[in-house]
Amino acid sequence: MNKFTIIAGPCVVESKEMLQEVASIVSPICNELGFDYVFKASYRKANRTSVASFTGIGDERALEYLAEIHTEFGVPTITDIHTAEEATLAAQFVDVLQIPAFLCRQTDILQAAGMTGKTVNIKKGQFLAPADMAKAAAKVSATGNNSIWLTERGTTFGYHDLVVDYRGLVIMRESGYPVIYDATHSVQMPGGGEQSGGQPRFIRSLARAAVAVGIDGLFVETHPNPQKAKSDAATQLPLSEIKNFLEEIALIQSVITSSRT
Repeated sequence: MNKFTIIAGPCVVESKEMLQEVASIVSPICNELGFDYVFKASYRKANRTSVASFTGIGDERALEYLAEIHTEFGVPTITDIHTAEEATLAAQFVDVLQIPAFLCRQTDILQAAGMTGKTVNIKKGQFLAPADMAKAAAKVSATGNNSIWLTERGTTFGYHDLVVDYRGLVIMRESGYPVIYDATHSVQMPGGGEQSGGQPRFIRSLARAAVAVGIDGLFVETHPNPQKAKSDAATQLPLSEIKNFLEEIALIQSVITSSRT
């Protein structure tokens, strides 16, 4: 990562028009603030609370929409993969492959992602100690691919709750790989109903704290109307708030950067 990076977009591909709406707003904001921008959307959701939950609009259709966002807005794109076979498919359409937290120890998926030559973003499992993320990264680097990012998204704390241990950001950074903080999944309350709940009022505070600790990028899911989102409705930041949110992040990041010089 050359500059502080913002990974932002809706949780899942719902329509081409919605992807375009999000990218058209977030991309110029990041450009104005001096951030690198990576557009995020899952082409398919494999880990859902309920069997009745929305999983996607069709794999290739969703991936094609992501490729079109890359072309139209000139920004890299990122999406989740869930099996080793998906790595080859998704790599044809996106720039960064994301390993979901629950799969961060799966050697075959990590190495399949690494062998595509794409950047691999590994989300830290809610069950994993921060220092163990270096072992997950080593599985990717064993393929000869060292373009690896590590993302913190909270740690299991009892039932239906997560907690963020900010020491983990420092520990993961000691691995030598860029570290990203996932501001929206960290406030999730997994399970406990037909879909996961969350506490979005804490998104801004936790994100500000992570930037102050020292990270390389921020992950945030944002949606034009979170209440009607087909996935993670309880934790996505309203698109109308993204500009103010990123302006706050830019102010804190500038202080951190100047303190290092």
